[in-house]
Amino acid sequence: MKLPGAEWQKRKGLERLLAALDAAAGETRFVGGSVRDGLLGLPVSDIDLATRLGPEAVMERLQGAHIKAVPTGIAHGTVTAVLADGPVEITTLRRDVSTDGRRATIAYTDDWREDAARRDFTINALSADPLTGEVHDYFGGAEDLEARRVRFIGDPLTRIAEDHLRILRFFRFHARFGRGAPDAAALEACTARANDLMALSRERIADELLKILALPDPMETVTLMTRHGIFAPVLPEIADAAPLARLLERERASGSRPDGLRRLAALLPADATLATSVAARLRLSRKATKRLATLAERAANDISEPKMLAYRIGTEEACDRLLLSEAGPAAIASAVRALRDWSLPVFPLSGGDLIAMGIKPGPAVARTLQAIERAWMAQGFPTGGDAVRSLARDIVGQALRESQ
Repeated sequence: MKLPGAEWQKRKGLERLLAALDAAAGETRFVGGSVRDGLLGLPVSDIDLATRLGPEAVMERLQGAHIKAVPTGIAHGTVTAVLADGPVEITTLRRDVSTDGRRATIAYTDDWREDAARRDFTINALSADPLTGEVHDYFGGAEDLEARRVRFIGDPLTRIAEDHLRILRFFRFHARFGRGAPDAAALEACTARANDLMALSRERIADELLKILALPDPMETVTLMTRHGIFAPVLPEIADAAPLARLLERERASGSRPDGLRRLAALLPADATLATSVAARLRLSRKATKRLATLAERAANDISEPKMLAYRIGTEEACDRLLLSEAGPAAIASAVRALRDWSLPVFPLSGGDLIAMGIKPGPAVARTLQAIERAWMAQGFPTGGDAVRSLARDIVGQALRESQ
């Protein structure tokens, strides 16, 4: 079997990099996702290389070839070559000396099979000669790829014990590459060891979970995970996948792009306090935490005044809130498309304008300004100067009378 030729193999500087790493002598190969996706005819974004050369030798050779080298993970054998069309990660062949479910102690090796054996799934253990395209397959990965089957290398329980994150990775790869029922041994092992997820950092869990949810259609996989209790140890709040199905229908109807955080919000109860707690548990960023809480504040009347909602919380969050509502797909699609074509208006008055109209500096200025803004919103955000001035005169006049 050979890796088909593709544009990603012609990236500027890649030929010089491969020459520096003695690819012609069999010292360096393409590995991982680039081989897997290349065989499937999918776009390849990240290029990873494995080499028999030690990391220090890799650094020296890149510097000698005038290629920028960054020791991104040199303690674990990884050096990044910075090329014009993007970085390329180069990792020295390794074998695991010991593992504890979260990290591994490694040693270098010159055995390609030994390096492949430490990878998680057979479809990720393929490597290819960069010059001839010959694919090296030690564990039946090519056959699994053709069958669209995600299968652990060796005993699934052993592989999960080495790195507990492989539980979530199994479901992500099944959602992306699998077809039909999941591998029975893998599913049984993931179900049995779901509690192992509690030993992982919440950042790693969040990253993997959001990747699953951001896939084009994760519905079957999320249903499978819910049914087998995979979420229960770290996210017991996710008990039903049905809200995700409703959201996916509305995303398709409105032409909305997949979004992991929006889909997570769909799986959680509409409770801002709870959403904030989940975000803290997953160590989400402040921005993501605020957005998740805002989406949890969704209300039945969001669909009735979408522009006012967008003005208050922002267009992106408003579109998300509409997609999460229980209104019909057609109504939501219409409202979301309208918001995408609408530019948020700018309120044309300031406190100084009100002071010039006779309002005394102090709390009354902010109070009156807010009243005018509410009236302006209720009238559909008129942009004409006369309409805004008329609103302002009426409300300022009332405020002045009340202050006498």
